Amino acid sequence: MKINQLIRLAFLLFAFSGIVACSSSGEEVAPIPEVAETSESGVDATTRRTQELEEEARRRAAAAEERMMRSALATKVFYFDFDVAEFRGADRDVLTYHARDLAANPSKRIRLEGHADERGTREYNIALGERRANGILNYFIVNGAARNQIETVSYGEERPADRATTEAAYQRNRRVEIVD
Repeated sequence: MKINQLIRLAFLLFAFSGIVACSSSGEEVAPIPEVAETSESGVDATTRRTQELEEEARRRAAAAEERMMRSALATKVFYFDFDVAEFRGADRDVLTYHARDLAANPSKRIRLEGHADERGTREYNIALGERRANGILNYFIVNGAARNQIETVSYGEERPADRATTEAAYQRNRRVEIVD
């Protein structure tokens, strides 16, 4: 029992000496200055900085959107799969920018020129080129463009982009072009 009491006493003395050693050394601790200073308008510096960062993020997003729009509007040719009149899903965003541009500029006029590769009859390719151009026309109208802004024409296989008879050449010929 005596040993337990001695161990407890030693432990208490050790803990007490640790508390005394950590207590104030007599020096006055300077108060920590506030992180945010209040400005004349009552908005602290942290809030002001947050607002500046948010504004910068909005400016960057607007600039990125502007670059995307310019890039999309520079794209004037849309390619199609073999014997298909529906445009590719990957082109949807670019076509949406074109439709918005037409909606925002009511005096703007464009022509959609539909094309096909040389496989198939002449009549079939004219009809396929027309269906392709009309598919894009309908997408533009659904997304805000006016019908009177858009003219469609089909050249079928008559104006190939590439006269070769390879699959790559055929792919380049299956297209709709936007002409301002």
